[in-house]
Amino acid sequence: MNQPNISLEERTTKKVFWRVIPFIFLLYIIAFLDRVNLGYAALDMNEDLALASSTFGLISGIFFLGYFLFEIPSNILLHKVGARKWIARIMLSWGVVVILTAFAQNAGQLYVLRFLLGVAEAGFFPGIILYITYWFRGKEQARAFALFMTALAASNIIGAPLSTWIMDHIEWGGLAGWRWMFVLEGIPAILIGVVTYFYLTDRPQEAKWLDKEEKKWLIQEIQRENEQKSKEGQLTTKQVLSNPQVWRLSFIYFTLVVGLYGVGFWLPTIIQSFSSLLSNTQIGLISMVPYIAGGLCMIFWARRSDRTGERKVHTALPPLIGALGLIGSGLTSNPYVSIIMLSIATIGIYSFFGPFWSLPALFLTEASAAVGIALINSIGNLGGFVGPYMIGYLKDGTGTTKSGLYFLSVCLLICFVLVITIKKHASKATDLSSKKGVSHGAAADSGEKPFI
Repeated sequence: MNQPNISLEERTTKKVFWRVIPFIFLLYIIAFLDRVNLGYAALDMNEDLALASSTFGLISGIFFLGYFLFEIPSNILLHKVGARKWIARIMLSWGVVVILTAFAQNAGQLYVLRFLLGVAEAGFFPGIILYITYWFRGKEQARAFALFMTALAASNIIGAPLSTWIMDHIEWGGLAGWRWMFVLEGIPAILIGVVTYFYLTDRPQEAKWLDKEEKKWLIQEIQRENEQKSKEGQLTTKQVLSNPQVWRLSFIYFTLVVGLYGVGFWLPTIIQSFSSLLSNTQIGLISMVPYIAGGLCMIFWARRSDRTGERKVHTALPPLIGALGLIGSGLTSNPYVSIIMLSIATIGIYSFFGPFWSLPALFLTEASAAVGIALINSIGNLGGFVGPYMIGYLKDGTGTTKSGLYFLSVCLLICFVLVITIKKHASKATDLSSKKGVSHGAAADSGEKPFI
């Protein structure tokens, strides 16, 4: 008797998955590559422009200051005007800034351009996270988040050899290879921005690619989850901004992102230090190894979290593993062991994301999630300023990146402690839900009580 409903559920979720996830996956590959390709450019750019390690670290990190200042307003606007228009605008503007970066002549110009890139891209990531909550129920969100975020690994798996190959082989018109890298990798953002305007669907209500029965079922399911959260206390914007749970998640994310971008921007330079005989292309190929390992484990860990309905331990263990990997890399001088340990660190850092981004949806309704997710991401992404800068600063002081790796590992250990010490039923809303026998998101379907 329930077979038709099961069939409708499977049919609809599969159709939504294939329509939404591959496209936003492509968007994030382009976005993340344009964000971190500076690390590959550094192999030649730092010498050409006479940039010290601390200067390069500051140039890498200043992106996140622009991102931080404009992220919440950007996400609120996305919620109001729709993902289709706003994400298309984001991509067009950041593509232009990336291309302009190719013509920077000194550190000052790079500071300005990287800051503007942060302003242009502000709101993209939390906007996509919010967009996923429009289309997927709580029990499917960790997998959806993780599959979207495997683009972090994919962008480096694709971008590492591509960027370094461009640097080694393209010098048209006498322009250095690292400059052509910015031009050639900025163009796809502009092109896909135009496609986004016509392809993306803002809400299930507007999905012409769903039939009436599928559309009705999906709308009802999403509304049911939002109504349940609203019954247990919808937060205003002011309450979201002062909510201790949101700020705790923000700081957790901050400590993780310190590690993410510390490794992301400096990995090519770390590999370059293994041997003076390595070409840029060889460095790019070696850089792929940690990201392949991280991407595969990221999907496995998120699927496991969704299958069990457990979020806390699945969020806490990855940063602990990441910290151990970074410590191991810092302790060894063997390049092969170092790559293995950096792969372990990348596995830990990347596996964190799927379970973590399921947490805000456990207690934030759709409207408050626009602000809450943006706050978590904007505060968290300040770690993207701290991580690269501190490695550069410590490298200038010690002559090696090892002390920087230890600094990143301490941040990841703090992340682990902050997650593992979260108390169950910390909020009134979740206390109410446990008394009523109802819980949010993935917990509602798994029987597990939410822990924040």
